Amino acid sequence: MVTVKVRRVRPSELPLPRYQTPQSAGMDLLADLPAPVALAPLERRLIPTGLAIELPPGFEGQVRPRSGLALKQGVTCLNAPGTIDADYRGEVGVILINLSDQPVTLNPGDRIAQLVIAPVTQGTWVEVPTLSDTSRGRGGFGSTGT
Repeated sequence: MVTVKVRRVRPSELPLPRYQTPQSAGMDLLADLPAPVALAPLERRLIPTGLAIELPPGFEGQVRPRSGLALKQGVTCLNAPGTIDADYRGEVGVILINLSDQPVTLNPGDRIAQLVIAPVTQGTWVEVPTLSDTSRGRGGFGSTGT
């Protein structure tokens, strides 16, 4: 279990994010809205959560879509997963898009995304003249079959 410090960026009665079941990978993020917001078809909008977080070094927050919201209403996260770096201290926002053909209303307190806390490994580049051969080689974008 990792401890994540959280600060409300404005007064709110919304509960803090929590896991819905004991084995949940993600905590639900809630819409911190002063009033309902309508998303037109294909409209995207940054939805505030009202929270700023402090992740420990070596961890990131991954903002992911909620499957029920995507299936039932056609609303998903645009840059999924969105990354919250351990050194970011601003308000967490969720970029939502309505992919349905109908307007969708988001209400204050709606569960809009999931936040997964994950370890991060940073890499170091080593420039080389050649790379090792593999059976796949340079094949990409469907090269392994349909």
